[in-house]
Amino acid sequence: MTLRNIVSVDLGASSGRVMLGRYRPDDRQITLHEVTRFSNGLIPIDGHDCWDIEALERAIRQGLRQLDEQGITPDSIGIDAWGVDYLLLDAEGRRVGLPVAYRDGRTHGLMQQAQREIGAGRLYQRTGIQFLPFNTLYQLRAFSRRHPELVPHVAHALLIPDYLHYRLTGQLNWEYTNATTTQLLNIHSGEWDEELLAWAGAKAAWFGRPTVPGNTVGHWRTARGARVPVIAVATHDTASAVLATPLQDEHAAYLSSGTWSLMGFESRQPYTDAAALAANVTNEGGAEGRYRVLKNIMGLWLLQRVCDELNIADLCRLIEDAAAQPGCRSLIHPNAPRFINPPGMVREIQDACIEQGMPAPQTPAALARCIFDSLALLYRQVLDDLQSLRGQPFSRLHIVGGGSQNPLLNQLCANACGIPLSAGPTEASTLGNVGSQLIALEEVADVATFRRVLAANFPQQIFSPQPAGPLAEGWLRFQTLTPSTKELCL
Repeated sequence: MTLRNIVSVDLGASSGRVMLGRYRPDDRQITLHEVTRFSNGLIPIDGHDCWDIEALERAIRQGLRQLDEQGITPDSIGIDAWGVDYLLLDAEGRRVGLPVAYRDGRTHGLMQQAQREIGAGRLYQRTGIQFLPFNTLYQLRAFSRRHPELVPHVAHALLIPDYLHYRLTGQLNWEYTNATTTQLLNIHSGEWDEELLAWAGAKAAWFGRPTVPGNTVGHWRTARGARVPVIAVATHDTASAVLATPLQDEHAAYLSSGTWSLMGFESRQPYTDAAALAANVTNEGGAEGRYRVLKNIMGLWLLQRVCDELNIADLCRLIEDAAAQPGCRSLIHPNAPRFINPPGMVREIQDACIEQGMPAPQTPAALARCIFDSLALLYRQVLDDLQSLRGQPFSRLHIVGGGSQNPLLNQLCANACGIPLSAGPTEASTLGNVGSQLIALEEVADVATFRRVLAANFPQQIFSPQPAGPLAEGWLRFQTLTPSTKELCL
């Protein structure tokens, strides 16, 4: 019986992992095996919040070496990661400048400047990308204005996965799904927008033509001398997660839940009209020519920061304790800019509650319940926006990713949104990464076939909506919180 060994490198803002996906074409059985898992986070360098990109590369190479030492030669390797962040290289492939992270404050005010100078409507019509203060467009503007002496040394600009592709293979690539997150890609031509690049202080020569998922960038050579193809999967982690979401029909929505929550639906056409701009909806690239029409929600970043600050390790116990707390006693607006990267998340949440005339949550359980209730209500608000945009209700919400393991948040989400919720698979971005490679290797025909394979191998947990209870009153209060839907993260 044939067996495919597929390596998925999946990088998130708080952790990364090298996973081995094993696929048997004869009976379409797919399994995941963790090779290594490692932490990721921001480090301070010269007054900026940066990624430890060298540590990430070392961890990836260590995982690949472990497989080689076990005598496993992969059929292919794929890398996915978060969007918008990039590395600049000179003509010899050396880094220029720092690996600054999107949560760094260097872009403060630049989004508003772009809206004034280019025009919000014009910018949205050209890119179809939502306004977020850390988009690559504004990061490059900050770089070129702060470090004009470095600009002449730049030869290439690579997003995180493509930089790591380069480090493994020595070959340059610009993968489409991640390129769309930059707010620099013209949605009509599929090419880099030279007017926007000029505003950012970047040169078109820094970028190559975007490639759709599935091309082989180059080869990584094992210690034993084997040449392993490195395939550019859907390298934006949400694009991979959506690829691995077992959507049942065209009326199903998805929620990729992790550090960020991404809620949306698939469409063959982008939404760039006035209503979409008013709702600040994004049209990111997906597999097989689909658009990921979605909205960014701050997500479990809030909980991660609280747990870090309070040294909470037992997340299951925290969720159980939160379930025993009264619902909707304290609420925040998770997408308020104040929560992007505050000095202290606990204090920021407490201050936000006090400012809104609500009691400040004092215990870990109360803080967690505040976050879960607030996220569930924001999920409803975003789902309402998306339903209004497409002119049709959704039949089901599929939640995937690490957050799909949170039964309390899942049930609150189902209750608030009033539709059935299917939870799983958990390792969606990893599985989508594997799926892209299997499609490229012609072991699976297409995305629809791969989703059927996943549904057969990874059972989902169903959450049916129950009476909303405190969420009904909470919904009325939530709608009065600032910022409004139209002002999210502006």
